[in-house]
Amino acid sequence: MAFQTITEMFLQTTSQHADKPLYYHKRRDHWEGLRGKDIRTTVEDLAYGLVSLGIAKGKHAAIVSNNSPRWAMADYGILCTGGATASIYPTLAASQVAYILKHSESRVVFAEDEEQAGKILEVWDDCPDLKTLIVINDTQVTGKTTKGSDRAIISFIDFLELGHEYGKEQGLDFEAMCRDCKPEDVLTLIYTSGTTGEPKGVMLTHHNMISNIEGALEHIQIDETDSLLSSLPLSHSFERMAGHFLAFSRGAAVYYAESIEKVGENMQEAKPTVLLHVPRFYEKVHSRVLESISQSSGLRQKIFWWALAQGKAVLKLTMTGGKPGWWLRKKHGLAGKLVFSKLKERVGGRIRFFVSGAAPLSAEIGEFFASLGMIVLEGYGLTETSPALAVNKLEKFKFGSVGPAIPNVELKIAENGEILAKGPNIMKGYYKDPEASAEVIDNDGWFHTGDIGEFDGDGYLTITDRLKSILVTSGGKNVAPAPLENAMILSPYIEQVMIIGDERNFISALLVPNFENLNTFAEEKSIKSRDRKTLVQDPQVIELFEREVETAMEPFARFERVKKFLLLTREFTIDEGELTPTLKVKRKEVFDHFGEEIESIYANASQ
Repeated sequence: MAFQTITEMFLQTTSQHADKPLYYHKRRDHWEGLRGKDIRTTVEDLAYGLVSLGIAKGKHAAIVSNNSPRWAMADYGILCTGGATASIYPTLAASQVAYILKHSESRVVFAEDEEQAGKILEVWDDCPDLKTLIVINDTQVTGKTTKGSDRAIISFIDFLELGHEYGKEQGLDFEAMCRDCKPEDVLTLIYTSGTTGEPKGVMLTHHNMISNIEGALEHIQIDETDSLLSSLPLSHSFERMAGHFLAFSRGAAVYYAESIEKVGENMQEAKPTVLLHVPRFYEKVHSRVLESISQSSGLRQKIFWWALAQGKAVLKLTMTGGKPGWWLRKKHGLAGKLVFSKLKERVGGRIRFFVSGAAPLSAEIGEFFASLGMIVLEGYGLTETSPALAVNKLEKFKFGSVGPAIPNVELKIAENGEILAKGPNIMKGYYKDPEASAEVIDNDGWFHTGDIGEFDGDGYLTITDRLKSILVTSGGKNVAPAPLENAMILSPYIEQVMIIGDERNFISALLVPNFENLNTFAEEKSIKSRDRKTLVQDPQVIELFEREVETAMEPFARFERVKKFLLLTREFTIDEGELTPTLKVKRKEVFDHFGEEIESIYANASQ
């Protein structure tokens, strides 16, 4: 690439695409675009304003906000001063926000709106380095700033004016500031989810990120003709690298989703060619498609399943290097017109491919989408690895696999099955925590991922589970929960699942029903009550879930199979601390919240 730092990349992209809209956001039912030169002018003023507040090389500023063009530009503004961005999930509680602000020694924080600013005001006295709060959506926020008059609350638009005037007064040179950044400089602090103990601040450098962009582009081709819909949190390394930096480096347009709830609607409006998301998104789409089909007429159901069979037949041939014959091509073409094209329109009609990351994707889900003509490329990585380590290729992908290592990354399997990684994308370390850094990066430079996996003959990696998630039953059997959970989540009646069994004499599960589908079932079976507590105790409902679990467990060994389960009356949520912002279940919190229910499964039970 023609650049060695993210700031050099920013200069290059905004120069090459000065008149092209690169960012889009929804305003009054209309998508408005920001051209490269508009973005550059805004970032320049932001950088000057941040310099006036003491942000420079080695200093940190934070962002706590949902995705938007202003999030992206605030990030570049911080980086162009030579400073580093501490990204904070907007779903975090005030106490968690305070920990990151204090630990990162952030001097400035960009907060999305009154709600996020309220968190800052609540904890400001616990953050001695924090001096300035910038409100991204320009809401007027008032509150006590009790420790001295050096604290300030300012709107985004007023801050731009402040920066513009300061840059003129001081004669600052924006391009010189950008080019002063070095590859080894820290680019960002991304805090881990903190599933055990306090979160750790992962230090990623410009070189880490640039090398990861280069490696990922060898497997996933994106160019200036592409457009992406940004809906995963920019606070997360997956969206930050691929949907933010990589997309911008290629001059691709990015549409910022209004919210998670409106992703489906926004996809039809924005018509993206690429979408990045977590497995839970694809699972929900899969479930909704099957639910819609099940409620269709008998003829429409027959047409759908016939079309899907044609898609699977063609897919099987093409994945093994074969070519469909004349008759299969004709049937597949008809299937495309009758079924596939309509489903593709639901996601905008222009999708070239999806990318899945952050957690394992079920092979069945991947095959389902591919059979409908929509490829989901599964990848693998961690925050500490910038994040991509491996990803499938459009020209050769395997279901259930995360693909081969990207070109500038080395992967190997340790004796205990753990995946080890080495490359220019491996983090500099954990901020202010050399002991924790030494625990995961050995003397030979191998990063210990904590994941278990294996390679096939083509060098494609399959993830088995997290090393710490492996359950050891009281009988000494090792059980990986992820494959069991992935099998059960395919049921249209199961919304969420968590496998239990560590130090127990059999495997069990907590199941959260898909209550929308369960209510339909209840209506068909003349079950009168729609109260969740009553519904999950109904004998017909219990029998339904026994069948679903038994079917899902068929491929597994007897000692792995779920013997008992409990139906919960509410979903695991981010607000209750049971899910990470990327919708992974936090096992410890679920155990804490449902301890009595778990004990009830094993009370007086025998294998």
